[in-house]
Amino acid sequence: MTLQDFIKSARNLFCPEQKGLLAVSGGIDSTALCHLMHQARFAFSIAHCNFHLRPGDCDRDEYFVRELAKRYGVNLYVAQFDTYAYATQYGQSIEEAARNLRYQFFNDILDGKVEPQWKAPDSDVKESLAYIATAHHRDDSTETFFINLLRGTGLAGLHGIPSVNGNIVRPLLPFGRDEIEQYAQMNGLSHVEDFTNATTAYKRNQIRLQLMPLLREIEPNIDRTMQQNIARLADAEKIYQSYISLVRGQVLVQKEDGCSIAISEIEKLSPPRTLLFELIREFGFSISQVDEILKGLHSQSGLQFYSRTHRIVKDRSQLLIFCISPSLETGDLIIEKDTSSVLLTNGKVMRVRLFANQPSFVPSKSKDTACLDSELIQWPLSIRHWKEGDRFKPFGMKGTRLVSDYFSDQKFSLIEKEQALLLVDAKDTILWIIGHRVAHYPVKPSTKNILILSIE
Repeated sequence: MTLQDFIKSARNLFCPEQKGLLAVSGGIDSTALCHLMHQARFAFSIAHCNFHLRPGDCDRDEYFVRELAKRYGVNLYVAQFDTYAYATQYGQSIEEAARNLRYQFFNDILDGKVEPQWKAPDSDVKESLAYIATAHHRDDSTETFFINLLRGTGLAGLHGIPSVNGNIVRPLLPFGRDEIEQYAQMNGLSHVEDFTNATTAYKRNQIRLQLMPLLREIEPNIDRTMQQNIARLADAEKIYQSYISLVRGQVLVQKEDGCSIAISEIEKLSPPRTLLFELIREFGFSISQVDEILKGLHSQSGLQFYSRTHRIVKDRSQLLIFCISPSLETGDLIIEKDTSSVLLTNGKVMRVRLFANQPSFVPSKSKDTACLDSELIQWPLSIRHWKEGDRFKPFGMKGTRLVSDYFSDQKFSLIEKEQALLLVDAKDTILWIIGHRVAHYPVKPSTKNILILSIE
């Protein structure tokens, strides 16, 4: 690897005129990245994380990076983390916790939420940083491939580490560890060594220290071959995602309160397990849940599946998907005579107006508006969900009928039934299936005062 090779790689990832934030641990890779950025005359600042995972060594690494920043005359940002406490609090592995802490810190710096601990003498009062640069290289990408392969993952996990991921760039990705070590040696670069790199307690180290040497013995060109494989898989994943997007557009129907997938469409999918998983994974569902969903496609309505954020309900001929939200309890929303508006649980607003009847008044025919005789209503009013046995008197009909029968006639889905709201008076008389059907006390020519409720 030469400086010109690096510059060529870097120019494909970021604008040389922009200033970047370098993630520097003090190891040979990030130290080489600092030197290359400096030699290329690219403007940068340094960020270092002290995870306090290796007593003594972490402080040594931090001191080394502080001196490195002074040597290059660049701003330095340092964060101190209690990684073990964070991992315990959020139920994460140490590796996952460190990664989350690291990137949150980096993004806070880019957002201007963190001040540098050390400023270069000629530094701007407030610097503008355009990207985050990490020192991941080709061997890291290959190791990531095998980690994900052993873990069990889709194509998205088998194309290694991307050279660009949002505001993160990896200009050393085309180069191997041996090339970086050779560059550091030729330029007399010092660095600090993490002793955990030599232990096989971690899966990545097992791959680096045990698997890769064996593969190189079997196939001397394995590093180049793996990069070619990863590149092909990355292309295949793009084709795959393009097809998933096409299927999603054809099968997933967006609704006001969520979305749905027709069971008949699921039965056309080939292969159904993989495609259905890709359609619902964004809602937090796992591949094992997909197996259960497919088994229940022809079961009775009401079968439900939960992720942390969403719920899937099997309803007649479709799967309904919507966010999990707290339900409204009876009496939670009260409407007095002086109430002007009410915020409903679906995010819409109900406007409430009272005024004297006029000969010219014509009741609205909109389902989102109810016009009622306020003199006959027992105040206060309330809004609640329906329950089994609820009966109402539909406007224009004699006698009463079950709300559940009305739902069935109107072909309400299970979700629509759950989310349906009723306007009732103090005697629990149903005045309006909100947004659907007016019941008791409609406006008549003899009505003196009119109550108008409208959904916006």
